[in-house]
Amino acid sequence: MFLETISRIIKIQLPAYLKKLPLPETIGGFARLTVSEWLRLLPLLGILALLGYLTIRPFLPKKKKQKDSLINLKIQKENPKVVNEIDIEDLKSTNVCYCRCWRSKTFPVCDKSHIKHNELTGDNVGPLILKKKIL
Repeated sequence: MFLETISRIIKIQLPAYLKKLPLPETIGGFARLTVSEWLRLLPLLGILALLGYLTIRPFLPKKKKQKDSLINLKIQKENPKVVNEIDIEDLKSTNVCYCRCWRSKTFPVCDKSHIKHNELTGDNVGPLILKKKIL
């Protein structure tokens, strides 16, 4: 039943549809088509455009599938990870890590999200670590 329907469409309905289309003999004839004639051509033009796109698609340049982009573009790029330690005497706890990758779910406190970001992007961003100086 299904194949009979497809066969009927291809052998009978498609040729009948194509015969009724207002295809001009010359390129200049397209300029003389009326709005209703253009509307009758739209399904065919859409299918031709889709087939053309699907034909050239394998030859189009591939887009990068990288989800994140680099944050750190120039600071200490020779290091595998940028970490700054600053001694501050007035901290209430001995160590506090602040996020610099903007990916932390506990921002501004670091939750080590930079590790995944660095793996995905090749970046080398790390936290800002504040240390209380113990005397």
